[in-house]
Formats: sequence, C-alpha cells, structure tokens
Amino acid sequence: MKIESIELREIRMQLKSPFETSFGTTLNRRILLVEVIADGVAGWGEVTAGETPAYNSETTDTAWHVISDFIAPSLIGKSVAKASDFPALVSPIRGHEMAKSGIENALWDIEAQINKIPLWKLLGGTMEEIACGVSLGIRENPVSLVKKVEEELRSGYQRIKLKIKPGKDLEYVAAVRKEFPKIRLSVDANSAYTLEDTAHLKKLDEYKLLMMEQPLSWDDIYAHSKLQAQIETAICLDECIHNTRQALTAIELKACRIINIKLGRVSGHTEARELQGVCHNRNIPVWCGGMLEAGIGRAHNIAMSTLPGFTLPGDVSASRRYWNEDIIEPAVEVTPQGTIRVPQTSGLGFTVKRDLIERLAVRRNRWSAQRAAN
Repeated sequence: MKIESIELREIRMQLKSPFETSFGTTLNRRILLVEVIADGVAGWGEVTAGETPAYNSETTDTAWHVISDFIAPSLIGKSVAKASDFPALVSPIRGHEMAKSGIENALWDIEAQINKIPLWKLLGGTMEEIACGVSLGIRENPVSLVKKVEEELRSGYQRIKLKIKPGKDLEYVAAVRKEFPKIRLSVDANSAYTLEDTAHLKKLDEYKLLMMEQPLSWDDIYAHSKLQAQIETAICLDECIHNTRQALTAIELKACRIINIKLGRVSGHTEARELQGVCHNRNIPVWCGGMLEAGIGRAHNIAMSTLPGFTLPGDVSASRRYWNEDIIEPAVEVTPQGTIRVPQTSGLGFTVKRDLIERLAVRRNRWSAQRAAN
C-alpha cells in the first residue's frame, strides 16, 4: 500500500448530556479524524485524545501537532505491505499513542477494503455479535443514578459501569446494588484514590462488583499490586497499560485480574491484537473501553471487540446515547439483548458521512505524495 495522501480534520460535536468523571466534565468534543488514501482507497481513523491532558498526556492539540509536524510528513510516498508494518515506521517517535493510532487504524481500514473483507475478519475476529456494557458518568445524587441505571438496563446493556470519586462512591454503589442485586456492576475511579484509601476501597467488596477500574495513580502498576493483594474485588487496569510490555508487568506483579484495552491508548490495532493475545493465553479477561468516540472510532472499537480475548462486555454503546447525529451510517445500534451485530461489508462496515464531517470541520491539513514530489 503506497500512502498517497493524508488529510487531518478537526470536527466539533456536542454530547447529548454532560459526562462527568473524577477528573472533570465533558460536553463539547473536539475530535480529530484522519483520512488516508493508499492505492486509491480511502480509509478512516479517529484520534481519541481528549481536550485536556487529564486522562493521559495527549490532547486534541498535541495530536494535531505530532501528526502535522512529524508523522504525516514522514509517511507520504512510503509503502507498507500491510497495516501492521506501520508501527515500525513511527517507532522513532516516543509515546503519542493516540496520534499514531488515528493513522494506523485508517491503514487497517484500507487493507480490509483492498482484500474485500470486513475489518474485524482481517484482525482475526471470531464473534459476529459483541456484548455491550455502558459507562455512566457521576450523577448529582444516588436517586438520580438509580433512575439512569434503570433506563440503561431497559435498553438491554449487559454491564453497568459507575464512575466514582471520593465523596461520591459507597453511597452511590450501595443504592444501585440494593435496587439491582443481580446485575453485572463495576466501578471506575480514573485514578482518584491512593493506597491510603485501601480500607475505604475494601468496603466496596461487599457489593460483589465485577471489577474496580484504575483506582490508583495512572502510572503506578506497583501500587495496584499492593492494593489488589488486600481487596477481593478484581482490579482492572486502564490508564497504566500503554503496550503489551506493561500488561505483562502488571500480570507478573498481580496488579490486576482484568485489563481494559483502548485502541488509542495502546497506539492502534497492531498492539491491541498482541495485547489481547497475551492476556487470552494467560486467562486474563479483556474488554474494550470507550473515550466518547464519534462513529469512526466506535466502528474500530466494534471490530477490535470481536477478537477472542474480549470476553467481557465493553463500553461500545449505541450512537444515540451520545450524539443527535453520528458521522457514520447506519448509526451504531444495540439490540434489546444488549449486543451489537458486527457489519459484514468490507472495511469498517459503515459509510462515513462526508457532508456532515465537512459541515462540522473547523480546521484541516493535507499532505499528498504529488505535492511532496513537487
């Protein structure tokens, strides 16, 4: 595949309602979309970085900078035999996984189209229907949260995840568990606690949670190993895991029993495939986390979630939960049984709504092999 052009667009989209986590509230999303043309075929990727460096060190603007000044100019005119060759081309650039992921995933879309197969099959996926959970932001009070959980359960979601932080944790979890004693329930702290909170976090054991996600510092695997040894609830690592090496470290240290895989956080499909394979071989369940993606990112998440290691419901929920109008068609829908049926057409399996993207775009940058030759 010869990379003929790369186009980077920033679009602005507003969530249907604010989404609160321990590190802030999001309503307006600034999303970078990457369109790559190789061998005459257009592929799409989405950069899942947030507007601020709260979740990780990347932001919409840092990704724009790294793609514009380092990644895209170095790729124009280059050829790769397959999308999985891409990481070697950008290996001199340390970090910036989300920026890299946007371009790599577009190449996977192209390769699948060239081979006339769905992306999920090219990745080695085995499931034609994936199980869906849902992530609920922090609510103003437990009563409001219970009402929201009830609404999502009516929609069929198979797992409910509650965002928590100090002061908005035990009372909220207790209220939900009392009302729904048998549901799959988990919590996500986004690094809001420290080891000094161990006694407090241990109280969550009585609610029989599926997992407690990333309770401690975003970059401290060792501290999580100390906590996991003292609580019954399975710890799931998210922010700590950027590659397969870190996952192996976490497994070796017994820092977690579950791992959340986010395509952007691990730099794209190539690393995500390797990471899930390593976990699958060691009986560590993985699942797909969400980053408030628009439709292109959501479509890539669906494809990844068909891999055999993804044994728990992920955060890949319906487009209508977040957007009045998504940038793909058909919009992602969840069945009454809480599943998403995987598309059977080649590539991503969804049509990108170019007209809508152009209306939403606030800036763009483009590189072409022809221009570079001139």
